[in-house]
Amino acid sequence: MERVSRLASSKAVVIFSKSQCCMCHTVKSLFSDLGVNALVHEIDQDPRGRELERALLRKGCNPSVPAVFIGGELIGGANEVMARHLNGSLKVLLKNAGAIWL
Repeated sequence: MERVSRLASSKAVVIFSKSQCCMCHTVKSLFSDLGVNALVHEIDQDPRGRELERALLRKGCNPSVPAVFIGGELIGGANEVMARHLNGSLKVLLKNAGAIWL
C-alpha cells in the first residue's frame, strides 16, 4: 500500500496499467492527446505486480486497472476519467496538478 502511495505521488499524473488492457490503452491515449506526460506503471511487467494490484484493490480501484492518480489523489478508473473528461472537470484537475498549462 505504501509503495502505491509513493508511486502515485511521484508525478502529477500516474497511471497503473496492464500492457494488454484495452481500457488502459484508451485512458493512456486520452492523456497523451491532452498533452499530459503521465508516468505509467505496467503492473503486468513489474516483478511485484501482483502486490501492486492487491494494494490498488484495497485502495478502492475495482477493477484494479486502469487506476489514475492526479496530484497524488486517486481519480478512479476508465469510467471516472471519461466522465470527468466529458463534463470538463478533468482539465481543471490536470491544470491544478501542473500536468498541463492551457
